[in-house]
Amino acid sequence: MTVMNARRRPLISATVAGATALGVLSLTACGEGGSGTTEDGRMSVVASFYPMQFLAERIGGDHVSVETLTEPGVEPHDLELNAKQTGRLSEAGMIVYLKGLQPAVDEAIDQSGAEHVVEATEHTKLSESGDDHDHGGDHGDHDDHGDHGDHGDHDDHDDHDDHDPGDEEHDGGGHEGHDHGPLDPHVWLDPVKYAEVAEGVGKAMAEADPDNSDDYADNTSALAKELRTLDKEFSDGLKKTRTSTFVTTHSAFGYLADRYGLDEESVAGLDPESEPSPARMKELHGIVREEKVNTVFFEQIASDRTVKSLAGDLKLKTDVLDPVEGITKESRGKNYLEVMRANLAALQKALGAE
Repeated sequence: MTVMNARRRPLISATVAGATALGVLSLTACGEGGSGTTEDGRMSVVASFYPMQFLAERIGGDHVSVETLTEPGVEPHDLELNAKQTGRLSEAGMIVYLKGLQPAVDEAIDQSGAEHVVEATEHTKLSESGDDHDHGGDHGDHDDHGDHGDHGDHDDHDDHDDHDPGDEEHDGGGHEGHDHGPLDPHVWLDPVKYAEVAEGVGKAMAEADPDNSDDYADNTSALAKELRTLDKEFSDGLKKTRTSTFVTTHSAFGYLADRYGLDEESVAGLDPESEPSPARMKELHGIVREEKVNTVFFEQIASDRTVKSLAGDLKLKTDVLDPVEGITKESRGKNYLEVMRANLAALQKALGAE
């Protein structure tokens, strides 16, 4: 797989091509005590992996019962479903998933016949893998890597990705296959995009369960506010750094990098298990020296063998940058917000933030 640089071109449009019946559906109220609800009347929600689970739990609150298809510590890209999990999809009152990250999940949902499905990328703009993102923000000028002292003013992100998801369509192919096609699915690592997805989930829950719509709206608003606060913390914390370049195991942090005026260089591509070519390793050696990189980031779930080899060759430090695909006992926090703040601290240290 070709290794991607985090700065990429935006797609002209963003909604999944040919929005199917599994996209944003015409949702109806869940029947009390019927299919799609628990014995105590809560809406039964199945989430594909942790970032979708976090949204469903925070927005649904006491009105939903949430389970995830991807257990903690399992690499979500490689998930295979068993018969019980597949059966739960057809029984769920709502499914919340992100198309393109887990091929087995995409296929199972297509075949489930589930009525209420929320697909995350319907609610935000995706970008192509491997080229420059441009969210319209003012990140300063990073084309000249000789000066990383000021990343510009990141305080105002309100205008980023301002769009109507219902009016957009993906361009450039679908998400099928292990390499995710040409689009990067890691939208949850950008707090602004994650808030957009949260708002989509909140609206869908309110339509599916109108009796509790006010609570869903309040919970969505509260979560979006927390994510905007997180965005400001990243903006302020990474505004002035010694270098803007960081090296990771795989290309999970493209949206985050672009949001805050940074450059991600990955050992692997979007697939964390892919092996880099000798040419790529040689290229990384040059990048590390030129950009004065002193830390290489690895992930606790994915293999860290190649990253630690690179660090050893160049006498670099290693640290964890968590893609927050799951929460385990080893995670640096108990939820998405805590782990993201730990990621911010790790980036500040590695990039020499003032």
